[in-house]
Amino acid sequence: MSTTTLLFLGIFGVLVFASAVAYGLRWKVAGGKPHAVIDNLTDRINAWWVMVGLVALAFAFGKTGVIVLFALLSFLALREFVTLTHTRRSDYLALALAFYIALPMQYLLVWIEWYGLYSIFIPVYGFLLLPIVAALRADTTHYLDRIASVQWALMLAVFCLSHVPALVTLELPGFEGRQILLIAFLVIVVQSSDVLQYVWGKLLGRHKVAPALSPSKTWEGLIGGVLSSTLLGAGLWWITPFSPLQAAAIAFTINVMGFFGGLVMSAIKRDHGVKDWGHLIAGHGGVLDRLDSVLFSAPVFFHMVRYGFGPWMR
Repeated sequence: MSTTTLLFLGIFGVLVFASAVAYGLRWKVAGGKPHAVIDNLTDRINAWWVMVGLVALAFAFGKTGVIVLFALLSFLALREFVTLTHTRRSDYLALALAFYIALPMQYLLVWIEWYGLYSIFIPVYGFLLLPIVAALRADTTHYLDRIASVQWALMLAVFCLSHVPALVTLELPGFEGRQILLIAFLVIVVQSSDVLQYVWGKLLGRHKVAPALSPSKTWEGLIGGVLSSTLLGAGLWWITPFSPLQAAAIAFTINVMGFFGGLVMSAIKRDHGVKDWGHLIAGHGGVLDRLDSVLFSAPVFFHMVRYGFGPWMR
C-alpha cells in the first residue's frame, strides 16, 4: 500500500470519527432537534468530507489534477476578493487581464515547470502591467486604492496559492515521484493549526491577540494550536524528505505564517465591514476564509523546501 493511500485512509478515519461524534452529540445533547453549535459543527465536518474528497480526486490525477484544482480555487478566491473591493467600470479591462490572462498563464508556467518565469510573472510583469492598463482608461477616482486592490487580489489568490501545486515540480533527490505528498503535509499541518487554535482558544482562551481584527483569536489558542500542529508536523515526517526535527521546524514556521495570514485577511475583511469572504462552503464561509492561512504559508514552505532540500544543496 502506498504512502499516499495510507495517509488518506488515516484522514478518512478521522472524518468518520468526527462524523460519529457529531451524530452522537446531535442525539445526546440536542435530542435530534436543531442546535446552532452542533449544526455548525456538522456543516463544517460535511464540508471537510467534500474538500478532502476533491483533494483525493485531484491527487489521483497527479500533477495535472492538482494544478487544475488549485487553478479553480484561485479563480474562486480571486472572484471573492474582487467582489469585496471597490472597482469601477474603467477597471474591467484590468480585471479581465487578471482573470483570463494572468491566472491561466501562471498555472501554465507551473505546469511546464518554468520556475524562472512563474516566480516573477505576477510580482513583476503583472504588478507593472495592471496599473498601466488602468491608467490608460483615464479614470483617476480612487485610482491607487482600486489598482492596489486588484494587485493584492492577484498576488494572494493566484501567485501565493500557485505555490501549492508548484511543490509537485520540485526536484528532490531521493524523493522522486512523491512530491505530491508535500502538498498533503502543507495543507494538513496548516489547516490543523487553524482548527487546533480554535479548540485551544475555546478551552483556555483568555487573552485576545488582536480583538479589533479577530475577537476569537487568543494567545492561549495561538500557542496551543501552533505547538500541537508542530507536533503533528513532526509526526508526519515519514511522508516528507525531512527528518522529524526538520519537519517540526518547518511545521512551526508555516503555522506561524498561517496565523499571520489569517490575521491580515481578517484585517481586510474588517476594513470592508464583513465577517466572511463568501458563503460557498457551509460552516466555513468562502474559499478565502478556508485558504487564508495557506496563502501566506505556501510560498514560504515552497522556498524552504526548494532551497533547503534541492539538488543544489547536496
